[in-house]
Amino acid sequence: QVQLIESGGGLVQPGGSLTLSCAASGGTFGLYNMAWFRQAPGKERDFLGSIRWNGGVTYISDSVKDRFTIFRDNTKITLYLQMNSLKPEDTAVYTCAARFSSTAQYNYWGQGTEVTVSS
Repeated sequence: QVQLIESGGGLVQPGGSLTLSCAASGGTFGLYNMAWFRQAPGKERDFLGSIRWNGGVTYISDSVKDRFTIFRDNTKITLYLQMNSLKPEDTAVYTCAARFSSTAQYNYWGQGTEVTVSS
């Protein structure tokens, strides 16, 4: 099975930026898609964006597309989330996920990295 490890979270002031990483290892052969999710305290998990590994086709949620960018490093099999103009409401645990077909569920998850936006 694929293993996913997120990193890059931390404390940042409002208006600041962070780049999160999700490194995939193990069973990555046939990887189709990776995605970022987040879950704020007391809220349900929200989908942020995804990228198809072969071809690099991306999608990002309308809720964050003005501030967030998703991209990849195909050589490292790593997914990134660049977050700009961070707001307190962006405080959440950010988690990456993977799937191996266009119709499969995201059944492979990392443990998450916490982002806190506060002054």
